[in-house]
Amino acid sequence: MTVPPEAPPPIQAAGCVLWRRSTTTDGLEICLVHRPKYDDWSHPKGKLKRGETELAAALREVREETGQECVPGATLPTSRYVVHDRPKTVAYWAAEATSGTFTPNDEVDRVLWLPPAAARDRLTQPRDRSLVDALLAALHTNLT
Repeated sequence: MTVPPEAPPPIQAAGCVLWRRSTTTDGLEICLVHRPKYDDWSHPKGKLKRGETELAAALREVREETGQECVPGATLPTSRYVVHDRPKTVAYWAAEATSGTFTPNDEVDRVLWLPPAAARDRLTQPRDRSLVDALLAALHTNLT
């Protein structure tokens, strides 16, 4: 009798839908990161380090990818998808940017602060777009 191989454990990752109050309107802006390796636009996120909690990883990834310090808020929906035949789980939080300056690096070469509707349109993956709506719902706003 052959025992089927065990499925690999899911890749555990975490991130934030990073936002700030707009400096030019009454609305808000969402920070998107451009990853040159994939030539895509996404929310800041990354894999958990050994022993790291999801929230700690999310805040670390925001700092590393955007240069921003932030205050975490509501838990947002978790994304689940497959990468190279392996399941991946990404826990997300809403997070308000409080301070910081972006410095391009190997992982992220650009950031954009966009109104929600423009951020939704710019995101590469459809699964990331629903997080914009989840953020707006969590903030109880209809700002687009």
